[in-house]
Amino acid sequence: MQAKFYLNRIVLLALIALSVQISYAQFPGAGGNRRPGGAGRSVPSIGHFYGKIVDAKTNKGLDGVSVQLIQSKFDTLTKKRKDTVISGMITQSKGNFSLENLPIFGNFRLKITAIGYKIYDEKVAFDVKFGQGVDMQQQLNNVDKDLGNIKLQADAQMLADVTVTASKPLMQLGIDRKVYNVEKDISAQGGSAIDIMKNVPSVAVDIDGNVTLRNSPPTIFVDGRPTTLTLDQIPADAIQSIEIITNPGAKYDASGGTSGILNIVMKKNRRAGYNGNVRAGVDQRGKVNAGGDINVKQGKVNIFANGNFNQRKSITTGTTDRYTFLEQPFTLLREYDRNINEGYFAFGRLGLDYFLDNRNTISVSGTIVHGQFMPSVNSDLYVDTLLQNGDTTHSYTNRVSNTNAHFDNRGGMLSYKHNFPKSGEEWTADANYSKGSNTNTNDVSSYIYDVKGGNLNSIYKQQQTGSGTNKYITAQTDFTNPISEKSKIEAGARLAIRNVNSVNNFGILDKDGNLIPEPLLSSSYSYHDRVYAGYMTYSNAIKNFGYQLGLRAESSNYQGSSNYTTKDSPTGPLIDTIGTFSNSYPISLFPSVFLTQKFDNQQELQLNYTRRIDRPSFFQLFPYTDYSDSLNLSRGNPDLKPQFTNSFELSYEKTYNGNNTFLASVYYKYTTDLITRYQVQARNPITDSLVIINTFINANSSFVGGLELIGRNSLTKWWDLTSNLNIYTSKINAGDSVQTVGQTYSWFAKVNNSFKLPKNFTIQLSGDYTSKSVLPPGGTAGNSSTGGRGFGQTVSGNSQGYSNPTGGVDIAIKYEFLKNKAASLTLSVSDIFRTRVSDVYTESNYFTQEVYRRRDPQFFRLQFNYRFGKFDVALFKRKNTKGDSENIQNGMQGIQQ
Repeated sequence: MQAKFYLNRIVLLALIALSVQISYAQFPGAGGNRRPGGAGRSVPSIGHFYGKIVDAKTNKGLDGVSVQLIQSKFDTLTKKRKDTVISGMITQSKGNFSLENLPIFGNFRLKITAIGYKIYDEKVAFDVKFGQGVDMQQQLNNVDKDLGNIKLQADAQMLADVTVTASKPLMQLGIDRKVYNVEKDISAQGGSAIDIMKNVPSVAVDIDGNVTLRNSPPTIFVDGRPTTLTLDQIPADAIQSIEIITNPGAKYDASGGTSGILNIVMKKNRRAGYNGNVRAGVDQRGKVNAGGDINVKQGKVNIFANGNFNQRKSITTGTTDRYTFLEQPFTLLREYDRNINEGYFAFGRLGLDYFLDNRNTISVSGTIVHGQFMPSVNSDLYVDTLLQNGDTTHSYTNRVSNTNAHFDNRGGMLSYKHNFPKSGEEWTADANYSKGSNTNTNDVSSYIYDVKGGNLNSIYKQQQTGSGTNKYITAQTDFTNPISEKSKIEAGARLAIRNVNSVNNFGILDKDGNLIPEPLLSSSYSYHDRVYAGYMTYSNAIKNFGYQLGLRAESSNYQGSSNYTTKDSPTGPLIDTIGTFSNSYPISLFPSVFLTQKFDNQQELQLNYTRRIDRPSFFQLFPYTDYSDSLNLSRGNPDLKPQFTNSFELSYEKTYNGNNTFLASVYYKYTTDLITRYQVQARNPITDSLVIINTFINANSSFVGGLELIGRNSLTKWWDLTSNLNIYTSKINAGDSVQTVGQTYSWFAKVNNSFKLPKNFTIQLSGDYTSKSVLPPGGTAGNSSTGGRGFGQTVSGNSQGYSNPTGGVDIAIKYEFLKNKAASLTLSVSDIFRTRVSDVYTESNYFTQEVYRRRDPQFFRLQFNYRFGKFDVALFKRKNTKGDSENIQNGMQGIQQ
């Protein structure tokens, strides 16, 4: 009866583990270690205990010490349990020991003996859990445990029992973040980071791939560091998880005040052996993607690599209605656009970890990205001119725009990590370098008629060529020191350097095809900024009350220069002039406070406060006017000041049985000197006509407040539901001279359903809806390939526009097959009801405009994925017996990686 009970438990365990979608692997067998009632199935022998034996008085490493790991086993002959040594070694001169090939289940005793010292005996165990909602990636990382410095002394007392534990659910409220595990997101396979963001709680994505976090563009990090990569340049299949930091504390950059941080954690592990996957896919337009990644660890070396190639063809249609009353005569514009954007991007990543010893690691990694996009836009423009005498004249223009754009990104990181003997004490130092470059050529031809189908009146052709580079260098060091079991001090320093260079040449083609340069519309500029920072945080806990206090100090400076020709216009000197501009910001202090109180029945209450800054970006400062789009001229403002934001957030989390979680957050952000978009009028230096230019100003202040609810529920054994609701309001106080939309109330909702069906099928059904809302502070954040010239612009408000409601539904179906579900096919469809659109209305003292666009509705993608691997600490060693090989192939096949 008892055997049947254990057998049922193991079968259930295997079924649950099989439902967890992380990289596939085969585990080495465990020899004679078998679970009770386990039907002959071996316990995986992938555990690793290590540490150092030192003298209690001198703290020096001891050689010649016997280290044994003992496990109590059932003897079938005597019908009794007896101690069995399953691993052991003799330490070398420095006292280091390392025990590998250990079964991950069961309790053990670590027995250490040395001449002249008392026997040391301690209980140790791997707390590896499998089940619904358990983070399998974290559990497999738990099998590698540092037991610290073990002191031997003449009068040693038996130490208390120790069990090493580390368990993290799928979505958890940490002291300053939420972690979303994206490895189960089947709808994003074969796509980019933008596709993943569509299902991340608190995050909204528009049709152009621009991402907002609580209606503000976030700062994007990769592996905890800023990046020049845009979201559409990061493959979804290379991402392990997304960390959502809505209110970053003193440890993080103070910039990005009105929003938070989305930290993209890339896939990498350090388990002995090798594992990886290969993938390929095709979409409904015949565009293909292919890629793979692999991780190999043996001894002191861990190597990881990732590569992806993605072709794209995106089609966008839209209309623009604009009524302009800038000067007489007034005009009505009706524009129809069809944009076909074809291209590709290739992504490669290679890295290596070298373990100098048990506690010192050097890591180096590099990333390379190359892409080409060729958007082609065909526009029909109908213009009605309203004359003062009441008559109306008409004109029709067919405008064709063809662009050929290339981009490259190179990045590298060198880091060092030292783990001290005390658990949790560590020191890290790293340097990061990232360089992005781009070249583009844009040819625009305008064919002007009185009416469509009539006689051609004239042809106007223009060409814009551009190139630029963006370099980002950071150096950072961090130290963590746990003072006691509940208190900890963290401190660090950081230097960030960014250099931007750009050249834009504008010209007109005559009837013979000769290019006539227009120096008034061309520019060459450079921009350099530096940010120096240091921080310290202290955290502690008193029973169930925890707190973290932090203080960050930052100072910065920037300098920009421009070089282009200008002249006086009939109305006077032009605003665009040659010159330099610079500014230095003195040291500013940015405090942060995080308070948390745990209650009975798995409840937790958290209150936090932070102060942050947004410095104007180069493109917001640079006074050059961009005339590349005659209907959307833009110019920076060198007189912009930084904006400061004070943020408050109160959160409540409740965890129910079955890993059901409810999280409610109330937040409020108050910003002074908000950088906001604004329209002004000026003269075109070529035509001397009056035009409208989009620029930036510092508004007086603004606030954003809201209530966010997030729930994760396992409704049945086969149905998981994650839901998100954000209700918010905002207002920009821009002064009497600036027209604003006023305070509005909006809401955003998102649901994600996962259904586990028979025959190895899984369905993911997700949907989102955004009500009418004020345009997010900052507009786009440079996250889309269509996001303009930006390299991740600083946030700014928009006091003169709003978005109309929009939403959509996506679905994906996945079928798993082959042994251990190593292979899978996924069919995904986005915007299945053709409801997701962009409908933006803006107004000023000079015009009203509405732009309506739709991009890639009902878009299909078919994806194939195959996982492989062996977890084997003796991967490159000769196997002496056939039995060893069979154990490696067959051990613990019911658990997936």
